[in-house]
Order: sequence, then C-alpha cells, then structure tokens
Amino acid sequence: MYRLLRFQSWPYHRALPLLVGSSVVYCAFVNRKAVANDSKDGRSWPKTRQLIIQEPSTQAKPEPASPLEPGPSPTTASSDDDVPLFEADPDTGAWGSLSDRLENARAALAAIRWSRMTNGIADFLLPEWAQDLPAYFAKLQRELDMAPGSLADEIWEEAQDPSFNPEIVRLAKVRISKDLCAEEEMFQQRRKRYTTRALAKYLGIPEDQVDPEDVPIIAMCGSGGGLRALVAGTSSYHSAQEAGLYDCVTYTAGVSGSCWLQALYYSTIGKQDFNTLLDHLKRRIGTHIAYPPTALGLLTAAPTNKFLLSGLVEKVKGDPAAQFGLVDIYGILLAARLFVPRGELGVDSRNLKLSNQQAYLEDGAHPLPIYTAVRHEIPVEEKKSDKDKDQRVVSQATKEKAKQESWFQWFESTPYELWSEELEAGIPAWSVGRPFRNGTGAVRENGYSVPELHIPFMLGIWGSAFCATLSHYYKEIRPVIKGLVGFGGIDDLLEERNDELVKVHPIEPAAIPNYVLGLEDQLPPTAATSIFKSDHLELADAGMSNNLPIYPLLRPGRGVDVLIAFDASADIKTENWLSVADGYARQRGIKGWPLGTGWPKSHTSKAMSAKELDIAEAASPQEAAGKIAEAREAERNAPTRAAKSAEDSAKGEDTASTTTDSDSDLTYCNVWVGTTLERASNAEPPPSKRLFTSSSSSASFSSTLASANDEDWHIIGPDAGIAVVYFPFLPNPSVSGVDPNTSDFMSTWNFIYSAEDIEKVVSLARANFREGEEKVKRTVKAVYERKKSRRQQRERSERERRWRKHWKREGDHFLGS
Repeated sequence: MYRLLRFQSWPYHRALPLLVGSSVVYCAFVNRKAVANDSKDGRSWPKTRQLIIQEPSTQAKPEPASPLEPGPSPTTASSDDDVPLFEADPDTGAWGSLSDRLENARAALAAIRWSRMTNGIADFLLPEWAQDLPAYFAKLQRELDMAPGSLADEIWEEAQDPSFNPEIVRLAKVRISKDLCAEEEMFQQRRKRYTTRALAKYLGIPEDQVDPEDVPIIAMCGSGGGLRALVAGTSSYHSAQEAGLYDCVTYTAGVSGSCWLQALYYSTIGKQDFNTLLDHLKRRIGTHIAYPPTALGLLTAAPTNKFLLSGLVEKVKGDPAAQFGLVDIYGILLAARLFVPRGELGVDSRNLKLSNQQAYLEDGAHPLPIYTAVRHEIPVEEKKSDKDKDQRVVSQATKEKAKQESWFQWFESTPYELWSEELEAGIPAWSVGRPFRNGTGAVRENGYSVPELHIPFMLGIWGSAFCATLSHYYKEIRPVIKGLVGFGGIDDLLEERNDELVKVHPIEPAAIPNYVLGLEDQLPPTAATSIFKSDHLELADAGMSNNLPIYPLLRPGRGVDVLIAFDASADIKTENWLSVADGYARQRGIKGWPLGTGWPKSHTSKAMSAKELDIAEAASPQEAAGKIAEAREAERNAPTRAAKSAEDSAKGEDTASTTTDSDSDLTYCNVWVGTTLERASNAEPPPSKRLFTSSSSSASFSSTLASANDEDWHIIGPDAGIAVVYFPFLPNPSVSGVDPNTSDFMSTWNFIYSAEDIEKVVSLARANFREGEEKVKRTVKAVYERKKSRRQQRERSERERRWRKHWKREGDHFLGS
C-alpha cells in the first residue's frame, strides 16, 4: 500500500490537497449522468448516443485517384445500399458532450480565488505550477472549439482528406472465420526465409544445410505490469537480441506494459532495436506521465499538441456515440511520455496508427506483434422465481446460468487485423474506430469513413489495469486488511460477497465501435447475446484474465513450436499465470501443451485434479472460464488446505496429493515439453516433467534418438509437443540494488524510472537470461532436430510409396531381363 500511495513529484503535505482539488476538477470534467437502461444486469451506464443510421445518399462517393496505402486494394460495395451511412450532430453528439466537459473543467478551475491566497498558504498547499492550470485549460479549450483556424478545425479537415488518411476511402467488411487472415499467412512465408538464416547463425549450422521446413516457429511474450513490464520486458528482449535468439522469433505477444513495448519497437522511436528503445526510456520516463506542467505543456504547444490531440478530435467528431473517459485521458498521457522523443520536435504521425506497422513486416525482417485486450461479460442479474423469493433462496439453475455467463473475451490486434476467438470474427486494423452495421463499416454522408483509431487510445486500453473489478481491487489490498487488528470480520464479509464484487467496475473501460452489431445469426452460438445489444465494445487490460498473452499464441494456424515467456508480473507465484493456460488448452483440445507448467503446486489434492479434468470437459469457453476461476481461487487458498490436511489425515480421510517433479521453487529459466499423444482414459494425465533441473542442463545436446538422454528424449521424441521456456523475473545475487519483489521503483503503480533504475533492471534481465541461455539454445536445437527427423521420415515414406507405385505399374525390370 505504501508504494501504491507514494508521491514522488512533490512533498506529501502539498500533494494531498492537490489530489482532492484535482478530483473535483475531474468530476466536473467527466460529469457522468447515469440513465435508465434495459440491460439484464439492471446497472446504470453513462449516457451515450445511439448510432444514427440514415438513408443512403444519392450523391456519388468520390473515388481515389490512385492506391493510397500498401496492402490489399480498396474494396468497393456492390451498391450504395450495401453501405450504412451516419452523421453526427455536433451540438448533441459526442463532440458537444466533450465541449461541455472542457467548459466545466475550465469553470471549476476559474472559480478558485487564487489571488485571495497568501503566498505562504499557496506554497504550503499547492505546488507553484497549480496557478497556471486555468491558463492551460483555457488554451486547450480554444484549440478544441472547432472555430475556423483552430487546431481542432485543422485536424478535422485533414481527417477527411485521403492524402492524410488513405483508409477513409476503403470499405471495411467483417471477416467471419477461424483461419488466419491472408496477410498474416503471407507474412509467415516471408518471415520463414529470415528465421532460416537466423537459426543457422544462432545454432552454428551452415545455412545451406538448414531446410526451412525444419525451422521451429518460436514465439516470445512479455507480461503485464505497467512500466515495470515495459522496462523489464525491453531488457529481457534486449538480452535475447544480443544472443541472436530474437532474430529467430516469428511472433511476439504482449499484455499491458509489454504491449507498450511492442508499439514503441515498431515505431520511428524504437527503430526496431532494443538498445535504442532503452536509451529512449532513460530520457523520457524520469518524469511522471501525469505531471501537469509537462503534460499540459505538450498538449498546448506545437507540434506535440496536434500529434496528441488529433486522435481525440477524429474519435469524438467521427463517432456520434463515442465515449471519452479516464482511460482515454490515460492513453494520451502515456503517448505524451512514451511517443514524444527528446526535444519534442521530432514527433512522427506514422507512429499513430497500428496498421502503419505493416511497413516493418514487409520483408519479414521482424516478428509479428500481437496486442491483447479483453471484454468482460458481466454475469446476468439473478432473476428469482416466486418460489425462490418465498424461500429466500436462488435456484441452482439460476446460479449456474449466472456463473457460465461470466468470462473474459479475448481480442487480439496485429498490424493486419483485430480479431476475437470467441466471436470468430475480425476487421482490418485500419478500420478500427469506425462504426459497423451488419458486417459493413459505415461511411459519412460525404462518402468517407472515419480514420483509424490512434495508438494513444490503444495504449490506454492495453494498460488499463485500474479498470479491474472491485474483486480484483480487494485482492490487491487483502493482505493489508487481514493484517489489521479487528478487520478479520470485514475480510470474511467481503469474501462472502465476492460474487457481487466481480460484477462491478469502479472505473469503466474504454470502448470502440462494435463491429459485430447485427451479426447475431452469423457468429458462433457461444457468443454472448449481450454483445449484440450495444453499439460499442468495452475493452480493458488483458491482465484481468491472464497476465501472460499465451492464448493468442496457441491459435490454430500459427503452429508455435517453442513458446518463450518473460514474466515480470508482480504476483508471479500467487496467481501462477502460466498454469492458468492448462484449462484453456484442455477445453479447446490444443494438442502438445505441457500440462502442469508454472510454479510447483505442492498440495494439489485429488479433488483438485478432478476439478481440472472437469474444466477440460466444459461445454463452452464461458463455462470453462467459470471453472478456471474457481480453480484459481482454490489454488490461492492452498496454504489453508495444507493446514487442514493434517486434521483430515487424523480423521482417516484421503489427502493424497500430486506434485510436479520438484517441490522447490522455479529457477531463472524453466523448460517443459508437452506431448501429442491422445489421452487413453478419463484418468488425470501426469504433469509434464520440468527439464534441465540438474547438472545435466549443462551437458551437450544429443542430436540422435539413439544417443539422446532422458531429458533430450522429451524434446526430440516423435510424440513431443510444444516446448515452453519460462523466465520469471527473479532477484539475482549477482546484481545488487534491485529486487522485483521489494524495490519501490519496481511497483506496478510507479510511473517514474530514473536512468539508474533502468540500468539496474537491464543488468538483472541480462544476468537472469545468461543463467538460462544454454537451456534455451539446447531446447531450440532439440526442436529443430525433431522437426528435421520428422521431415526426413516423411520423405523416406514418400519415396517408398512412389517406388511401390512404380513397381506395381512397371514391374521389376531386372526380373524381366
């Protein structure tokens, strides 16, 4: 709690009054008005305006003179009737609401009688820059009032110019399919040529001896955790890049801070080099993202004001039902700190769109980045029957229905596409931000659509951990509450009400237009019906579901052979994010995933094993999600179960437990390999063995099956599956001054890293990677040899088949002579 509430920019006695005052201003700015609605859960939501669908205009839409951007050529509708039209009312729509909020904020600041405060009182209560806030807001209001010649007017004019935004002349369609999009499939072919050369160099094999078919598809992912995940992830990727491993990677994936990492890497700031990116971070994150003089200065001075506010104008003017809230402000502040280079004059608008990252993927020289977010499907409000009401109980059927409808839907974004596994539908990355209806992107009356949603808003969505449910919030502070004398009863009460706390988001997630509106009959039956009743999708930090982005990497078609995870989570052991993927893999029938990965579970009872098997047999993703949540909660209470086991033993009850190969904690680098063998019975399969846990990890690799030792056989054997390499971000005695568990600057809620802090994290990441560098190389080499052996076996079988076919047709010429 101390680290969460710590103020670093100015003394505490000044910070507290300012915090209260800022809250008043923010409330005036937000001015939320709850309205009645007909949602099943009966909750009140901020007032939003419905999408206005007008009759198609008879005016011909302008045609682009030439192709305006790389990629597929623009798609045109068969007739004007195919394209929904919309137009916003500038006075009553989202833009009018934003203008009102800005005026409320300016008025609230102006109402403060600064002149009546003596210098002594002002200096004591407020920092020096506080008196400049009214001037900043007044200037910001002038720039956003849409008057001729204003910044907002200039931005909106360019938003309707295809030379600035080529995507506005392209017709977007929803793609309904489980398969990868065509652009990603073409990328895989280009990347294979590059990784073939990189693997030969990494393993020290002549390039002409490496068959592209034998090259493992390697995926690398980072965890969530705000700036800690950004700095630690960049440092870990940098170590992999130095070792030559990163060049062998086909996919990267991120959650929260590691999404920020990817966005910076694929920009003119990161220059696709982690050393360059680390230098940038040292120069930019020594100041808090919300430090008002710096943030407001960038928002009110050229050229950074246009760079940061252009997405705001395009979003709120372009979408009549757009929502603008705290997450959007957060994203703009993040962009002001992360996407503005030193000197502040070199801002590049090409960094504002995710689809522009396609330029870095054209020749296959870099991995494909995958960004993640989740939509929280809130449980339905329990509707009791008359009998239930009389007996003051809720039927089991009602409870099951509510439980099964509570889960997180994952959405993945690449420079090519935004796609959801549960919906089995996606849209082009360049069309995110425009309204959709019946599978087609809407256009304005002038024939143009809305520009692509800018990355600053995506930064906010990807890292919006503060939009978690009350249940998540309480878990953060529960250790403190339980430790306070007299608060044990409160803890028990809140735990009993957890089913209700999980339904409430104190801070609402950000929203994008709902692209599946009107597609009820075309999507899987498991899709939540509530998603078709809202014109927007609320998306938030994927770390609410799993702080490691493993699920998108297991998507069919990507064919990942080796998954390398760098975990800088704050709760590595208690949440055990790697093990959460077990239930996901079982429920979806993913072959090859190693069961039992993650931190050792020294007290896994037979009842717990039965629960895991029950997860695998769930009928739907949402049902599995509910069961996974129960299993995770049971795992958190493992110490209580362990204490109770002695009592159960005395009663003669069966308390037999299963463990992994070792009850000791994991090390700096841990390797598991799954199996592709089918389960022969309903019995719980044994957990995968953790490899290279002894001195054998330093032994040389045996590349042939005949000479392979037991650990090598697990990887090279014909039934071996996915290899998982796990790097938890642990303290290392060889690096002093930094401990991810205790160092204040490593808190998720810290937004200030000095250059010295970053250098300490880099040193720790490098030391930890070196601890497992040989294990990783040995694993990659083994998977390469396994794929090579399988290919050679297939080729031998094919030659024998062709020979037998030829012999049957032509006969044996030697016998005929």
